[in-house]
Amino acid sequence: MRSLRVINRRGGTVLGDRILHADRWLTRLRGMLGRPAPGPGEGLMLTPCRAVHMMGMRYPIDVAFLDQAGMVVAIYPALGPGAGTFWHRNARHALELPSGALAASGTVVGDRLSWSVAEARPAASGGSQVEARL
Repeated sequence: MRSLRVINRRGGTVLGDRILHADRWLTRLRGMLGRPAPGPGEGLMLTPCRAVHMMGMRYPIDVAFLDQAGMVVAIYPALGPGAGTFWHRNARHALELPSGALAASGTVVGDRLSWSVAEARPAASGGSQVEARL
């Protein structure tokens, strides 16, 4: 999976620079199940995705649904284990972030997000640990 850098275009706030892009059936199916909670700057972008569930999850996450143009059509702050979202007809992507990341960035419905492939940055141990964590 490739890593993305996601920015809220209103104000230029970075939501994450280690957001894995799950754009294949199996990676979308697994999502964050069985993985540790994402740290600051980490997350998962599911494409295509119009709804998510938290069955089997052990920690809350923030979820933002985005349309094809990157506009936020719905947000679910601190979506807890066992919960689920509504199905969003206009959504194309679901952005899953650490709980509190949407509030910290000021992201609200109507904001437009943009993303690009993140530059590879070696971790202190000499290799990227993002995929291992997520």
